[in-house]
Amino acid sequence: MCGIVGYIGSKNATDILVDGLRKLEYRGYDSSGIAVFDNDKIEVRKQKGRLDDLEFFMTEAGRPCGTCGIGHTRWATHGEPSNENSHPHSVGMVTIVHNGIIDNYIQIKEKMIKNGYEFKSETDTETVAALLDFLYDGDEISTISKAVEEIRGSYALGIVFKNKPNTIYSIRKDSPLIVGLGDDENFIASDIPAILKHTKKYYLMEENEIAIIKRSGVLVVDLKGNTIKKEVFEATWDIEAAEKGGYHHFMIKEINEEPRALIDTLNPIIKNDLPFLSENGLTDEKLCGFSKVYIVGCGTAMHAGLIGKYAIEKLVRVSVDVCIASEF
Repeated sequence: MCGIVGYIGSKNATDILVDGLRKLEYRGYDSSGIAVFDNDKIEVRKQKGRLDDLEFFMTEAGRPCGTCGIGHTRWATHGEPSNENSHPHSVGMVTIVHNGIIDNYIQIKEKMIKNGYEFKSETDTETVAALLDFLYDGDEISTISKAVEEIRGSYALGIVFKNKPNTIYSIRKDSPLIVGLGDDENFIASDIPAILKHTKKYYLMEENEIAIIKRSGVLVVDLKGNTIKKEVFEATWDIEAAEKGGYHHFMIKEINEEPRALIDTLNPIIKNDLPFLSENGLTDEKLCGFSKVYIVGCGTAMHAGLIGKYAIEKLVRVSVDVCIASEF
Protein backbone atom coordinates (compact mmCIF):
# COMPACT_ATOMS: atom_id res chain seq x y z
CA MET A 1 0.00 0.00 0.00
CA CYS A 2 1.81 3.07 -1.28
CA GLY A 3 2.22 6.37 0.56
CA ILE A 4 1.81 9.95 -0.67
CA VAL A 5 2.98 13.19 0.93
CA GLY A 6 2.89 16.71 -0.47
CA TYR A 7 3.98 20.02 1.04
CA ILE A 8 3.88 23.71 0.21
CA GLY A 9 4.89 26.44 2.64
CA SER A 10 7.98 28.32 3.77
CA LYS A 11 10.08 25.43 5.12
CA ASN A 12 12.45 22.95 3.48
CA ALA A 13 10.15 20.70 1.45
CA THR A 14 12.70 17.89 1.12
CA ASP A 15 13.02 17.44 4.88
CA ILE A 16 9.25 17.54 5.41
CA LEU A 17 8.53 15.10 2.58
CA VAL A 18 11.09 12.54 3.75
CA ASP A 19 9.92 12.85 7.35
CA GLY A 20 6.30 12.43 6.25
CA LEU A 21 7.16 9.34 4.22
CA ARG A 22 8.84 7.84 7.30
CA LYS A 23 5.52 8.21 9.14
CA LEU A 24 3.97 6.07 6.36
CA GLU A 25 6.56 3.28 6.45
CA TYR A 26 4.05 1.03 8.21
CA ARG A 27 2.22 0.74 4.86
CA GLY A 28 5.15 -1.18 3.37
CA TYR A 29 7.22 -0.12 0.34
CA ASP A 30 10.13 -1.14 -1.86
CA SER A 31 11.21 2.25 -3.23
CA SER A 32 10.74 5.94 -2.52
CA GLY A 33 11.15 9.31 -4.15
CA ILE A 34 10.45 13.03 -4.04
CA ALA A 35 9.98 15.86 -6.53
CA VAL A 36 10.71 19.42 -5.36
CA PHE A 37 10.58 22.78 -7.11
CA ASP A 38 14.18 24.01 -6.92
CA ASN A 39 14.59 27.45 -8.54
CA ASP A 40 11.44 26.86 -10.62
CA LYS A 41 12.79 23.55 -11.89
CA ILE A 42 11.31 20.25 -10.71
CA GLU A 43 14.13 18.17 -9.25
CA VAL A 44 13.28 14.46 -8.89
CA ARG A 45 15.18 12.10 -6.59
CA LYS A 46 14.05 8.48 -6.33
CA GLN A 47 15.66 5.22 -5.35
CA LYS A 48 14.93 1.54 -4.97
CA GLY A 49 15.03 0.32 -1.37
CA ARG A 50 14.39 2.04 1.95
CA LEU A 51 14.18 5.74 2.71
CA ASP A 52 17.75 5.54 4.02
CA ASP A 53 18.79 4.52 0.50
CA LEU A 54 17.06 7.63 -0.88
CA GLU A 55 18.79 9.79 1.73
CA PHE A 56 22.19 8.32 0.82
CA PHE A 57 21.49 8.82 -2.89
CA MET A 58 20.74 12.50 -2.27
CA THR A 59 24.09 13.00 -0.56
CA GLU A 60 25.63 12.13 -3.93
CA ALA A 61 23.07 13.47 -6.41
CA GLY A 62 22.23 16.61 -4.46
CA ARG A 63 19.41 17.43 -2.08
CA PRO A 64 16.67 19.53 -3.71
CA CYS A 65 16.14 22.88 -2.01
CA GLY A 66 12.67 24.33 -2.25
CA THR A 67 9.39 24.91 -0.46
CA CYS A 68 6.98 22.91 -2.63
CA GLY A 69 7.05 19.24 -3.54
CA ILE A 70 5.50 15.79 -3.54
CA GLY A 71 6.82 12.44 -2.26
CA HIS A 72 5.98 8.77 -2.51
CA THR A 73 6.72 5.31 -1.17
CA ARG A 74 5.95 2.57 -3.70
CA TRP A 75 4.82 -1.02 -3.28
CA ALA A 76 5.46 -2.53 -6.72
CA THR A 77 2.49 -3.57 -8.84
CA HIS A 78 3.31 -2.74 -12.46
CA GLY A 79 7.00 -3.40 -12.96
CA GLU A 80 9.62 -4.69 -10.56
CA PRO A 81 11.11 -2.58 -7.76
CA SER A 82 13.69 -0.38 -9.53
CA ASN A 83 14.90 3.20 -9.76
CA GLU A 84 13.09 3.65 -13.07
CA ASN A 85 9.77 2.34 -11.75
CA SER A 86 9.93 4.41 -8.56
CA HIS A 87 7.72 7.49 -8.20
CA PRO A 88 7.50 10.42 -8.91
CA HIS A 89 7.10 10.16 -12.70
CA SER A 90 7.65 13.17 -14.97
CA VAL A 91 6.40 13.58 -18.53
CA GLY A 92 6.63 16.96 -20.24
CA MET A 93 4.80 19.55 -18.14
CA VAL A 94 3.66 17.09 -15.50
CA THR A 95 5.12 15.29 -12.48
CA ILE A 96 2.92 12.97 -10.41
CA VAL A 97 2.78 10.48 -7.57
CA HIS A 98 0.06 7.83 -7.56
CA ASN A 99 -1.52 5.27 -5.27
CA GLY A 100 -3.82 2.67 -6.78
CA ILE A 101 -4.06 0.69 -10.00
CA ILE A 102 -5.05 1.97 -13.45
CA ASP A 103 -7.06 -0.81 -15.08
CA ASN A 104 -6.91 0.55 -18.64
CA TYR A 105 -3.29 1.72 -18.61
CA ILE A 106 -2.38 -0.49 -21.60
CA GLN A 107 -4.94 1.25 -23.79
CA ILE A 108 -3.78 4.66 -22.56
CA LYS A 109 -0.15 3.73 -23.14
CA GLU A 110 -0.87 2.57 -26.71
CA LYS A 111 -2.67 5.85 -27.40
CA MET A 112 0.23 7.88 -25.99
CA ILE A 113 2.82 5.93 -28.04
CA LYS A 114 0.81 6.67 -31.19
CA ASN A 115 1.04 10.35 -30.23
CA GLY A 116 4.82 10.22 -29.96
CA TYR A 117 5.38 9.56 -26.27
CA GLU A 118 8.20 7.28 -25.11
CA PHE A 119 8.12 5.55 -21.75
CA LYS A 120 10.98 5.05 -19.31
CA SER A 121 9.21 2.75 -16.86
CA GLU A 122 6.89 -0.25 -16.76
CA THR A 123 4.40 1.49 -14.49
CA ASP A 124 0.76 2.34 -15.03
CA THR A 125 1.51 5.66 -13.31
CA GLU A 126 3.72 7.00 -16.08
CA THR A 127 0.85 6.55 -18.53
CA VAL A 128 -1.26 8.92 -16.38
CA ALA A 129 1.53 11.51 -16.40
CA ALA A 130 1.72 11.21 -20.20
CA LEU A 131 -2.05 11.52 -20.54
CA LEU A 132 -2.10 14.67 -18.39
CA ASP A 133 0.70 16.19 -20.45
CA PHE A 134 -1.05 15.24 -23.71
CA LEU A 135 -4.34 16.80 -22.59
CA TYR A 136 -2.79 19.91 -21.03
CA ASP A 137 -4.58 22.99 -22.38
CA GLY A 138 -3.25 25.65 -20.02
CA ASP A 139 -6.10 25.05 -17.58
CA GLU A 140 -5.04 22.58 -14.88
CA ILE A 141 -8.57 21.82 -13.64
CA SER A 142 -9.85 21.19 -17.16
CA THR A 143 -6.82 18.99 -17.89
CA ILE A 144 -7.25 16.87 -14.76
CA SER A 145 -10.99 16.55 -15.38
CA LYS A 146 -10.49 15.34 -18.95
CA ALA A 147 -7.82 12.88 -17.82
CA VAL A 148 -9.89 11.22 -15.10
CA GLU A 149 -12.74 10.79 -17.57
CA GLU A 150 -10.44 8.46 -19.52
CA ILE A 151 -8.91 6.65 -16.54
CA ARG A 152 -10.45 3.44 -15.24
CA GLY A 153 -9.32 2.06 -11.89
CA SER A 154 -8.31 3.42 -8.50
CA TYR A 155 -6.10 6.38 -7.83
CA ALA A 156 -4.96 9.03 -5.42
CA LEU A 157 -2.88 11.54 -7.37
CA GLY A 158 -0.54 14.28 -6.29
CA ILE A 159 0.22 16.47 -9.32
CA VAL A 160 2.54 19.39 -10.01
CA PHE A 161 2.83 21.29 -13.29
CA LYS A 162 6.17 22.69 -14.41
CA ASN A 163 4.72 26.17 -14.96
CA LYS A 164 2.96 26.27 -11.56
CA PRO A 165 5.79 26.20 -8.99
CA ASN A 166 3.56 27.33 -6.13
CA THR A 167 0.68 24.86 -6.45
CA ILE A 168 -0.04 21.18 -5.84
CA TYR A 169 -3.15 19.51 -7.27
CA SER A 170 -4.73 16.33 -5.99
CA ILE A 171 -7.66 14.07 -6.80
CA ARG A 172 -8.75 10.61 -5.68
CA LYS A 173 -10.96 7.67 -6.56
CA ASP A 174 -11.14 4.61 -4.24
CA SER A 175 -7.63 5.26 -2.83
CA PRO A 176 -7.47 7.42 0.34
CA LEU A 177 -6.18 10.99 0.38
CA ILE A 178 -6.41 13.86 2.85
CA VAL A 179 -5.47 17.54 2.68
CA GLY A 180 -3.70 18.93 5.76
CA LEU A 181 -4.42 22.54 6.73
CA GLY A 182 -1.52 24.35 8.36
CA ASP A 183 -0.49 27.89 9.25
CA ASP A 184 1.05 29.43 6.11
CA GLU A 185 1.59 25.88 4.84
CA ASN A 186 -0.56 23.03 3.55
CA PHE A 187 -0.20 19.33 2.84
CA ILE A 188 -1.54 16.25 1.11
CA ALA A 189 -1.08 12.76 2.51
CA SER A 190 -2.34 9.20 2.34
CA ASP A 191 -2.84 9.11 6.09
CA ILE A 192 -2.91 11.48 9.06
CA PRO A 193 0.40 10.40 10.74
CA ALA A 194 2.32 11.96 7.84
CA ILE A 195 1.13 15.46 8.78
CA LEU A 196 0.47 15.27 12.55
CA LYS A 197 3.82 16.86 13.37
CA HIS A 198 2.67 20.00 11.58
CA THR A 199 -1.12 20.16 11.87
CA LYS A 200 -4.13 18.26 13.20
CA LYS A 201 -6.63 19.91 10.86
CA TYR A 202 -7.53 18.32 7.57
CA TYR A 203 -10.07 17.76 4.79
CA LEU A 204 -11.23 14.30 3.79
CA MET A 205 -11.19 14.29 0.00
CA GLU A 206 -14.22 12.75 -1.68
CA GLU A 207 -14.20 11.19 -5.13
CA ASN A 208 -14.05 13.56 -8.11
CA GLU A 209 -13.01 16.50 -5.95
CA ILE A 210 -9.90 18.40 -7.04
CA ALA A 211 -7.85 20.12 -4.34
CA ILE A 212 -5.78 23.16 -5.34
CA ILE A 213 -3.16 23.50 -2.61
CA LYS A 214 -1.18 26.72 -2.20
CA ARG A 215 0.86 28.10 0.67
CA SER A 216 -1.87 30.64 1.42
CA GLY A 217 -4.77 28.20 1.41
CA VAL A 218 -6.67 25.32 -0.16
CA LEU A 219 -9.50 25.45 -2.68
CA VAL A 220 -11.56 22.35 -3.46
CA VAL A 221 -13.57 22.22 -6.69
CA ASP A 222 -15.59 19.70 -8.67
CA LEU A 223 -14.65 18.49 -12.15
CA LYS A 224 -16.29 21.58 -13.67
CA GLY A 225 -14.40 23.97 -11.43
CA ASN A 226 -17.26 24.79 -9.07
CA THR A 227 -16.15 25.50 -5.50
CA ILE A 228 -16.98 22.86 -2.87
CA LYS A 229 -17.31 23.83 0.78
CA LYS A 230 -15.48 21.25 2.90
CA GLU A 231 -15.84 20.31 6.56
CA VAL A 232 -12.65 20.70 8.57
CA PHE A 233 -11.80 17.67 10.72
CA GLU A 234 -9.34 17.63 13.62
CA ALA A 235 -7.28 14.64 14.71
CA THR A 236 -7.76 13.78 18.37
CA TRP A 237 -4.46 12.00 18.89
CA ASP A 238 -0.85 13.15 18.88
CA ILE A 239 2.19 12.09 16.89
CA GLU A 240 3.42 9.79 19.68
CA ALA A 241 0.18 7.80 19.58
CA ALA A 242 0.45 7.54 15.80
CA GLU A 243 4.03 6.26 15.88
CA LYS A 244 5.70 3.19 17.35
CA GLY A 245 5.41 4.33 20.97
CA GLY A 246 8.68 2.73 22.10
CA TYR A 247 8.07 -0.63 20.44
CA HIS A 248 10.64 -2.00 18.00
CA HIS A 249 8.19 -2.13 15.10
CA PHE A 250 4.54 -1.50 14.26
CA MET A 251 3.55 -5.17 14.29
CA ILE A 252 4.49 -5.71 17.96
CA LYS A 253 2.93 -2.35 18.84
CA GLU A 254 -0.38 -3.39 17.25
CA ILE A 255 -0.31 -6.77 19.01
CA ASN A 256 0.20 -5.12 22.40
CA GLU A 257 -2.49 -2.54 21.69
CA GLU A 258 -5.17 -5.11 20.83
CA PRO A 259 -6.74 -5.37 24.32
CA ARG A 260 -7.06 -1.58 24.64
CA ALA A 261 -8.30 -1.26 21.04
CA LEU A 262 -10.97 -3.90 21.72
CA ILE A 263 -12.13 -2.15 24.90
CA ASP A 264 -12.19 1.27 23.19
CA THR A 265 -14.20 -0.16 20.30
CA LEU A 266 -16.77 -2.08 22.35
CA ASN A 267 -17.33 0.25 25.32
CA PRO A 268 -19.40 2.84 23.40
CA ILE A 269 -21.86 0.18 22.16
CA ILE A 270 -22.39 -1.71 25.45
CA LYS A 271 -25.36 -0.63 27.55
CA ASN A 272 -26.65 -2.64 30.52
CA ASP A 273 -24.13 -5.36 29.62
CA LEU A 274 -25.68 -5.84 26.15
CA PRO A 275 -24.73 -4.62 22.68
CA PHE A 276 -26.68 -1.48 21.73
CA LEU A 277 -26.47 -0.73 18.01
CA SER A 278 -29.65 1.28 17.49
CA GLU A 279 -27.69 4.55 17.26
CA ASN A 280 -26.06 3.09 14.15
CA GLY A 281 -29.43 2.16 12.69
CA LEU A 282 -29.16 -1.52 13.62
CA THR A 283 -32.24 -2.06 15.78
CA ASP A 284 -33.06 -5.49 17.20
CA GLU A 285 -35.93 -5.74 14.73
CA LYS A 286 -33.68 -5.02 11.78
CA LEU A 287 -31.00 -7.45 12.98
CA CYS A 288 -33.61 -10.20 13.29
CA GLY A 289 -34.57 -9.64 9.66
CA PHE A 290 -31.10 -10.38 8.25
CA SER A 291 -30.71 -13.74 6.51
CA LYS A 292 -27.12 -13.25 5.28
CA VAL A 293 -23.96 -11.61 6.61
CA TYR A 294 -20.88 -10.65 4.58
CA ILE A 295 -17.54 -10.12 6.30
CA VAL A 296 -15.13 -8.23 4.05
CA GLY A 297 -11.40 -7.90 4.75
CA CYS A 298 -7.84 -8.46 3.55
CA GLY A 299 -5.04 -10.55 5.00
CA THR A 300 -5.26 -10.94 8.76
CA ALA A 301 -8.64 -9.17 8.83
CA MET A 302 -10.01 -11.76 6.43
CA HIS A 303 -8.66 -14.58 8.62
CA ALA A 304 -10.28 -12.96 11.66
CA GLY A 305 -13.47 -12.90 9.62
CA LEU A 306 -13.29 -16.68 9.29
CA ILE A 307 -13.37 -16.92 13.09
CA GLY A 308 -16.30 -14.52 13.08
CA LYS A 309 -18.09 -16.68 10.52
CA TYR A 310 -17.72 -19.71 12.76
CA ALA A 311 -19.01 -17.83 15.82
CA ILE A 312 -21.95 -16.11 14.10
CA GLU A 313 -23.17 -19.22 12.32
CA LYS A 314 -22.94 -21.26 15.52
CA LEU A 315 -24.53 -18.71 17.86
CA VAL A 316 -26.96 -16.86 15.60
CA ARG A 317 -27.75 -19.45 12.93
CA VAL A 318 -27.31 -16.96 10.09
CA SER A 319 -25.30 -17.77 6.95
CA VAL A 320 -21.99 -15.88 6.70
CA ASP A 321 -19.73 -15.38 3.68
CA VAL A 322 -16.15 -14.15 4.18
CA CYS A 323 -14.84 -12.24 1.16
CA ILE A 324 -11.42 -10.88 0.23
CA ALA A 325 -12.01 -7.12 -0.04
CA SER A 326 -10.31 -6.72 -3.44
CA GLU A 327 -12.69 -9.32 -4.92
CA PHE A 328 -15.89 -8.23 -3.17
